[in-house]
Amino acid sequence: MPNTFVGATPKDVLEYLAQHQVRFLRLQFTDILGVNKNVEIPRSQFEKALAGDILFDGSSIEGFVRIEESDMLLAPDLSTLRIFPWGDAESRVARLICDIHRPDGSSFDGDPRRVLKQQIERAAKLGYTMNAGMEAEFFMFKPGLQGEPATNTHDVGSYFDLAPADLGEDARRAIVSALEQMGFEVEAAHHEVAHGQHEIDFRYADALTTADNIATFRFVVKYVATQFNLTASFMPKPIFGQNGSGMHTHQSLFKDGKNAFFAPGAEWELSPVALHYIGGILRHARGFCAITNPLVNSYKRLVPGFEAPVNVAWSMRNRSPLVRVPARRGAGTRIEVRMPDPSANPYLALAVMLAAGLDGIETQADHREPVDTNIFEMSFREKRRLRIDDLPHDLNEACDELEKDDLIMAALGEHVAKHFLDAKRQEWREYITQVHQWELEQYLLKY
Repeated sequence: MPNTFVGATPKDVLEYLAQHQVRFLRLQFTDILGVNKNVEIPRSQFEKALAGDILFDGSSIEGFVRIEESDMLLAPDLSTLRIFPWGDAESRVARLICDIHRPDGSSFDGDPRRVLKQQIERAAKLGYTMNAGMEAEFFMFKPGLQGEPATNTHDVGSYFDLAPADLGEDARRAIVSALEQMGFEVEAAHHEVAHGQHEIDFRYADALTTADNIATFRFVVKYVATQFNLTASFMPKPIFGQNGSGMHTHQSLFKDGKNAFFAPGAEWELSPVALHYIGGILRHARGFCAITNPLVNSYKRLVPGFEAPVNVAWSMRNRSPLVRVPARRGAGTRIEVRMPDPSANPYLALAVMLAAGLDGIETQADHREPVDTNIFEMSFREKRRLRIDDLPHDLNEACDELEKDDLIMAALGEHVAKHFLDAKRQEWREYITQVHQWELEQYLLKY
């Protein structure tokens, strides 16, 4: 994704905003649960914002701070400046992604972007940079009769279908057009397996840029969908019996400008770095699952029969394991972690996967043998022989596994780990005490 603002100064940005008649500026950030937040300011406050002098009430944001410590500063990353490609050309709106600082200028421990930056710095000390690409699938639904949210799909299309089966083509094209105008290099857009399900793939980038892109992507998709009277959702499993939405995450490490995962002549042409990185992912997958799959609903996607992984294993030939190694080699050598879903906080998801992989490299973790047969069809005994574990079966179990994984807890930091777990434990308590429609249908007349 080309970026003309790397190294830009506040003066450069102010001149650019004036030149393009930008009237409002959104200062965007992400809370611990991955929800986009923003403070919008008028032109008169641009200079103050670019100096990092805009305060907001952190006590109102999920998991940020206590009321007595509520003041937080928005520190914009000038390289993230983008103008939204809609609205009045003479009164445009732009956005900057911000880091969160305390009033004394120090970094805030609860900022998810900071958590990822720390793991990027850890990789850099080992000589590595991470490239990542995240494929965030999503659904588009027609609203209900009264305009309420509903799961009425706008088509009955399936994988790679065309119109008239795929009635989301126009909306998808508009999304692609908006993304391209904001600097995204879109590589493909297509209908996915389920009715009303879509995928738009854009070029990989460094880990921080990729996380920023996903945060922007989710906003653009939702905004453009409304222009077509559709509701876009990144909920992992909105429809029973249909495939859920994943966020398959491709990742590789580079060292001295070369792909550190590629080893010509080695078995599978994978380097020890790649194999140990895979070993780290497998070792910590159960521990970071609560981060990459953070909703009660996430675990209704991670079930057999719908192409989502449920087993901790890796392969080069099929998609049932958690980690797949695509066939491409050379500079394109990479692994694909298939468990994350698009409800995950992209900063925290990339941070914990990078932390796990680096731990695998540092400890020379056992990568185990690749599993090239369909795991869904294996017996329990065969899976035990191959040391294939299951992923957590629900959010509560995932939280238990997270608390037991010291490495992942340390990567998140005490503040993020505590507030994330508190929020997810409460979410689970609320869920299990609800009486669901399925229970009424099964039990009301029978007992």
